Amino acid sequence: MGEYDFIHKTVCKKTDVVLQNHKFTPFLERINLRRAEARRSILIQVQSEQSYRELHTYCSSVGTVKHMFHYTTGIEPMVSEQMKELHSITKLNDVGIRLRYLTARQIENAVSGMFPSACAYPFGSSVNGYGKMSCDLDLLLRLIDDKENDDSRLIFHCKAASGSERTMSQRHMEVMGDLIHLFLPGCAQVRRILQARVPIIKYHQQLTDIECDLSMANMSGVHMSDFLYIMGELDDRVRPLVFTIRKWAKEVGLTNSSPGRWLTNFSLTLLVLAFLQKPLRSSPVLPSLNTLAKLAGPNDNYVTEDGLNCTFLRDLNKFNNKSINTESLESLLCEFFEYYSQFDFSSKAVCLNEAVTITKPEFSAMYIVNPLERGLNVSKNVSLEEVERFRVEVKNAAWTLESQENKETNWGILSIFENRKNLNYNFNVSLSEKQGRLMEVSSLFEEEKENEVVFKNINLKQEIASIKKNTQEKN
Repeated sequence: MGEYDFIHKTVCKKTDVVLQNHKFTPFLERINLRRAEARRSILIQVQSEQSYRELHTYCSSVGTVKHMFHYTTGIEPMVSEQMKELHSITKLNDVGIRLRYLTARQIENAVSGMFPSACAYPFGSSVNGYGKMSCDLDLLLRLIDDKENDDSRLIFHCKAASGSERTMSQRHMEVMGDLIHLFLPGCAQVRRILQARVPIIKYHQQLTDIECDLSMANMSGVHMSDFLYIMGELDDRVRPLVFTIRKWAKEVGLTNSSPGRWLTNFSLTLLVLAFLQKPLRSSPVLPSLNTLAKLAGPNDNYVTEDGLNCTFLRDLNKFNNKSINTESLESLLCEFFEYYSQFDFSSKAVCLNEAVTITKPEFSAMYIVNPLERGLNVSKNVSLEEVERFRVEVKNAAWTLESQENKETNWGILSIFENRKNLNYNFNVSLSEKQGRLMEVSSLFEEEKENEVVFKNINLKQEIASIKKNTQEKN
C-alpha cells in the first residue's frame, strides 16, 4: 500500500479526492499494483465493525496483517447515514447558538440596573441539543440568583409581593412586555399571553431573527433541558433518531406549528427517549431518570422554590454504566415504529422515571408522565383522534421501511417523509392549522374491542346526524 492511507466511511455519496505532491503512476502500472494488492487480500464477512479486534487477533496468528478495512452492504447502513446526515444539516449550528445567547443577554441588560444578578436562562431546544436551525428561543428570567446569597448576610432588597403569586406573576410579565415593546431595539410583534398556566411574552427579535418566548416561572424548564441534554450526550444515536422522527411526524401531519390537539416535538422526544430506555435486542440504550437520581452527588441537588425535586447526576464523567447496545440507527428507527404501533395507549402511560409503562393515573387519550413534575401529563392536549392517527402512521412507517427492495428516488427515510396525499389511506383528515381535525376512525380499524369507546362515540354522532337528516326530510 506504500505511503497511502485509506479512510473508510460507509456513506452513499460522492467523495472528492485531492492528491497533492504525489508521484504520477502510469495507468497500467496502477492496475498491476491494484491486482497485486488483491492477491494479498482476503474477504471476510463479519457481523459488524465491532468484530475488528477479534478478527485482527486471529488473522495475526496466521500471518502479518498490514491493513484492515471495513465496509458494509445492504439497506441498513445507508439509511443510518441518511439519518446522521439529516441531523448534521438541520441541527442548530454554533452561530445560531451564539445569536440566541446574545438575545438572552439583551433581556438581562434591560433589567440589570434594578436587578444586578438577573439572569435570562435559555432552555428548551435552543440548548438541549435537539434544536433545529430557526428554532424558537425559550427564556426564563430570574431577577435574583437563587444561590448568590447562600453565604452572605446581605441580600438585594425589593418590594414585597402583594396579592396572589399568579396575579403578581401576570403583573410582572405585563411590565416586561411594555419594556420589551417600548425600549428594546429589534424587538417587535410583542404579544402578552398572561392567562396561560405559565404566563409568557412572545416577541420577535429582528436583529437576530429569532422568535422568543419569555417567562418568569420556576427553574423546572431549565432542569428538564438539562435532563434531555444528558440523554443526548449519553449516546450519539439519540439525537439523529429524534431528528428523524420529528421530521417524519411533521411531514405526515402529526405535528403542527400552532398549538392544538396534536403531538408536540417535546412529547415526541419523550416518546423516543422512553423507547430507548426499554430492553431492546441486547440492552437499553439509555438509563432511567431514577438511575441518574441515585448516582447524584452533593452538587447535583436542586429543589425549586415550590418544592420540585430536580436532583439527578449532571456530570457524565461519573457515569460508568455505558450501554452495550450496538444496534444501527435504522434498526432503532424500525423498532420505534413497531413498538408504538403495538403500545396500549388506552390504558398505559409512558414513564421515563423507572423506564416502565404504568397504568394511567387518570383518563387522557395519551399520557406521558412529566419526568420532573410527575403530577403533570405532557401530552394532555393530544386528542383521541390524534392518538389513533399516530398509531396508523407508525404502522405505515414500519411497513414502508421493511418492504423496501429497490433504491428508488424516495428511498430510505425519504420514503416515510412522503406527503399524506400520496399515501393510500381510507380516511379524511383536514390538516388546517386553524381548524380541528375530523376523521372517520371506524373506517380505519377492525380492532373493535380495543377501540370500543372510540366507535361508540362515532356511532352516536352518526345516529344523531341520521335522525336530524330524517327529520329535515319529513318536514
